[in-house]
Amino acid sequence: MTTAQIRNAMTIDVEDYFQVSAFAPHILREHWDSLPCRVERNIDIALALLNEGNAHATFFTLGWIAERYPAVVRRIVDNGHEIASHGYGHHRVSDQNRNDFGKDITHAKKLLEDISGRSVIGYRAPSFSIGADNLWAHDVLLEAGYQYSSSIYPIRHDHYGMPEAPRFAHYPRGQSGVLELPPTTVALLGHNLPAAGGGYFRLLPYQASRWLIRRVNRQDGKPCIFYFHPWELDPDQPRQQGISSKTQFRHYVNLTRMESRIQALLRDFHWDRMDRVFMKVET
Repeated sequence: MTTAQIRNAMTIDVEDYFQVSAFAPHILREHWDSLPCRVERNIDIALALLNEGNAHATFFTLGWIAERYPAVVRRIVDNGHEIASHGYGHHRVSDQNRNDFGKDITHAKKLLEDISGRSVIGYRAPSFSIGADNLWAHDVLLEAGYQYSSSIYPIRHDHYGMPEAPRFAHYPRGQSGVLELPPTTVALLGHNLPAAGGGYFRLLPYQASRWLIRRVNRQDGKPCIFYFHPWELDPDQPRQQGISSKTQFRHYVNLTRMESRIQALLRDFHWDRMDRVFMKVET
């Protein structure tokens, strides 16, 4: 298949700047409600970009955000996009036991469904925090009524990753279980290179990301899964003090270029929702 024929999956992790895992040691959860939330502004920008690019996406949304900004959820579905779950409070799965994880994803699913009026079948773990040590999470997702997950990133990273995992859609717990849809990687020189967005997309020249996505479409003949966060469209967000230079660089690098790069990505490739690309859902 040619690049033009392949529908790739665009995904957005709906969380605000103060909820990222790298800031967790510096911003206490009990302080979240006292911080200026910019998610409404940033979601409006994301929706406008998608509309301009004639594209649809899956919004993996925190229950915490949906509970406080239900109009955001309704705007997403009213624009024809898929609502999926990012859990309730951005707790990494690797920091939870089976019982707590089950409560978190069940609560988030019900909350999102009640607000959106849509079934929620997809889940993405905060910080891609499902890996070799907690594959039981897929069993809990199935019990809670989820059909797919996009939570295992088959790369080597200092905070997450399962480099030995399959690069494309698979069933970690057997075909009667939840379908895992990993963020896109490119196999090169014995390693999986990240090609799915995030900080890598902002750091590397746009041409590099375009080459990686085209390689997967053309060489593997597979759709890509790309992701970004609303806060990445917000170069004027409040700056967090007291963080390491490494964390500062990762979070803030090239925020001013993000909007134009997303516009280019939407022009260069065909994008749709996860459920329509992989689950053959008709909407």
